Amino acid sequence: MAAEYKTIVSLVRDRPGVLTRIASMFRRRNFNIISLAVGQSETKGLSRMTFVVDGDDATIDQVIKQLRKLIDVVSVEPIGDRTMVARELALIRVTATSATRSEITQIAEIFRANVIDVAPDSLIIEVTGDEDKVQSLKSLLESFGVREMIRTGRVAMERGLALDSRRNGKTTIPQA
Repeated sequence: MAAEYKTIVSLVRDRPGVLTRIASMFRRRNFNIISLAVGQSETKGLSRMTFVVDGDDATIDQVIKQLRKLIDVVSVEPIGDRTMVARELALIRVTATSATRSEITQIAEIFRANVIDVAPDSLIIEVTGDEDKVQSLKSLLESFGVREMIRTGRVAMERGLALDSRRNGKTTIPQA
């Protein structure tokens, strides 16, 4: 059976221990997080979490129900693959010699990636895009020697028309 990955976006209160409570819920219920990205939202005091979760529709329904039970979770929304815009950031340190440096730079340009650090024996490449783009660039750079890599995990938003039709402009955030 092929893995099914679903994206869930949640607004949570900026309080100490929120991430621990959410991670504990995932651990207790044996849900698998493929990636997790957390950052400030447009509303002061709230952070947005983007989860990529492994599971079928029934599992995702359970994840959503369990998240909604947590007191610091303000909203939880699954996002469909066809209605979302998703990106990932990766930094890749690749071995570079004077003979390979220009070839690596050309490959980065093809992917609209940026060289953000140059050292005598390596380059750090910054790439933003969907998971396939990041993976494709990494695969091409492997022949030069990928020394180190870090990826943010998926961040996602629902496309404007899909969000408008679902919410109809009525978003409310309950007070703490």
